Amino acid sequence: MAINLLNEKLSWRSQQANRISRMQRAQETLGLALSGKILPALEIVPLLHSVLEPGDRVCLEGNNQKQADFLAESLRSVDPQRINGLHMIQSVIALPAHLDVFEKGIASKLDFSFSGPQANRLAKLVSSGKLNIGAIHTYLELFARYFVDLTPRVALVAAQYADRQGNLYTGPNTEDTPAILEATAFKGGIVIVQVNQIVDQLPRIDVPADWVDFVVEAPRPHYIEPLFTRDPAQISEIQILMAMMAIKGIYKEYEVNRLNHGIGFDTAAIELILPTYGEALGLRGKIARHWALNPHPTLIPAIEAGFVESVYSFGSELGMENYIRARPDIFFVGPDGSMRSNRALCQVAGHYACDMFIGSTLQIDLMGNSSTATLGRISGFGGAPNMGSDSRGRRHASAAWLKAGKQGRQASGQIPRGQKLVVQMVETFREHMHSAFVEKLDAWQLAEQASMPLPPVMIYGEDVTHILTEEGIANLLLCRNVEEREQAIRGVAGYTPVGMGRDRRVVENLRDRGIIQRPADLGIDKSLATRDLLAAKTMKDLVRLSGGLYDPPRQFRNW
Repeated sequence: MAINLLNEKLSWRSQQANRISRMQRAQETLGLALSGKILPALEIVPLLHSVLEPGDRVCLEGNNQKQADFLAESLRSVDPQRINGLHMIQSVIALPAHLDVFEKGIASKLDFSFSGPQANRLAKLVSSGKLNIGAIHTYLELFARYFVDLTPRVALVAAQYADRQGNLYTGPNTEDTPAILEATAFKGGIVIVQVNQIVDQLPRIDVPADWVDFVVEAPRPHYIEPLFTRDPAQISEIQILMAMMAIKGIYKEYEVNRLNHGIGFDTAAIELILPTYGEALGLRGKIARHWALNPHPTLIPAIEAGFVESVYSFGSELGMENYIRARPDIFFVGPDGSMRSNRALCQVAGHYACDMFIGSTLQIDLMGNSSTATLGRISGFGGAPNMGSDSRGRRHASAAWLKAGKQGRQASGQIPRGQKLVVQMVETFREHMHSAFVEKLDAWQLAEQASMPLPPVMIYGEDVTHILTEEGIANLLLCRNVEEREQAIRGVAGYTPVGMGRDRRVVENLRDRGIIQRPADLGIDKSLATRDLLAAKTMKDLVRLSGGLYDPPRQFRNW
């Protein structure tokens, strides 16, 4: 009995024992090349061979913006005969190296949130059987699993600076780093960090050295993508019309003050007409005051016009650093003047503290289910499902939340509660004349092809309260049954096959009842939907309105 108890106690420390073994191998391999926790860039692949084991769960920091690109490329260079079958967990698949490890057999399984530019290649790897998807998560959902059943054995992350003890400064694009490191460091994992520079003194300490095992100064600064920058010059008059309908038909109607915008030109148009159209409607101080949002450059005019009172961000945005530093009343900045954006906290803020999410999608079906995972393209969801779902745990009230809840529960006999506004804003036809409205989502076929237990739906129809197109707004809260809901969606689907299948009599009845609202029903003159309404028409205008503080990345400079 005594021996059995001793064995059980020994097994309780197996992860720590394994960690010690990996660290010893690293020490033996690197020898004098290792100075404290710091190693030369040339030694990174030998380090990976020492600390990785086949089948390891590896979290590679690939955020919406900040990328541990040097470590990703180094992982691609390990010997697949020695290191293989890795289970990669990472928020965003953004770089070719993220998928090269699957091509080479170094990794075999992936749990992720968003794939963006690698969406097409990801779909091909899934079809070829070289990549097995565990699940497509929301960011918050993936972070949660780090602490339950997807805890990393090895974390490969990026930071701005490290000092010689291994303390880290993650800077404005902290993003996913805290969630990854806390899960790894406190569960016997190995933490390897690439930094842009090793310095004697940090501006502030974002991660303490005792969470970090190895630090490497990368040959070049880590890659950051200006993902949230939209050039006002590319905003169309249709998008301006839709923005007018959003402001007058939803923001004003529900008194929306706490909100999140998805990425895109549709929402950029809203941001850019707040100081013009919103001001003309007398809405300054009445709508759009508090945001959970990356620092979109297109929000500069609304900030300068006094619409925006606060912005808490998931990540930063290239070129906005000086503007953010000069507007500490708006943004959350530290004593050093820079943000410490935290994606996990901002996702929580967007889910529980915002009254509305408005974003776009690639496909919507007849029940309002939407997905960005389509045949030949698995782009994932990012934060949209958390932003775009009713937070049923919420208990605090606001005017917008209460009104949406009252409309959604009318005549149901249910106990009163509020509801988050979830708005899908799409043009009826996407690029290459693909209809945004479909009878059945590609997600069903995709699930079958990839052996997924569920079709990858981004936002479930039961959470969607409004669909907004250039044809009008469908208020799904007011629909009394599924038949009305389907006709309301068909009623704003325009000349798509879904739209052409509408019952004209029923749709006119829905319009009479205010469930469908055309621009004319909202008192909007479509002839006024011109680019003259944009508070900034070019990137140069944004720079001017920022007082010269906004410094756009080179690819957005055309003057």
